[in-house]
Amino acid sequence: MEGYKTAEAEAQETDLKMLFSDMMETSVQNRKELVEEVKNLGGTPDEGTRVTGKFFRVWMDVKAAFTGNDRKTILDSCEYGEDVILETYKKTLIHDHQDTNFSEQAMLNKQYALLKSDHDKVKQLRDAMAN
Repeated sequence: MEGYKTAEAEAQETDLKMLFSDMMETSVQNRKELVEEVKNLGGTPDEGTRVTGKFFRVWMDVKAAFTGNDRKTILDSCEYGEDVILETYKKTLIHDHQDTNFSEQAMLNKQYALLKSDHDKVKQLRDAMAN
């Protein structure tokens, strides 16, 4: 979520600002569902931004400073962040599936599909710049 907030602030073009705002909303909704599931299981969800999110936000700030908010660089950075998120979901869905029930698997699969769609939009925009 923090990475999208940074990307939205760094982007100059309206289409990117709207895309990153939409992606942030997807992440907010996914986090809300995950927090609710953790609570339903009797756990205490982590609060605040994770270290990886903070690192990603700082990394984007540094890259933007050196590139002058370059569209391709912002898209590259966001695609990288999306790749990390998707790998985390894949690991859970494939390797740690025994730790989740059917309902949790369905929720994670739905979230994965939403995140993959967002990833593909970023990749498509980035790839279009190469042409």
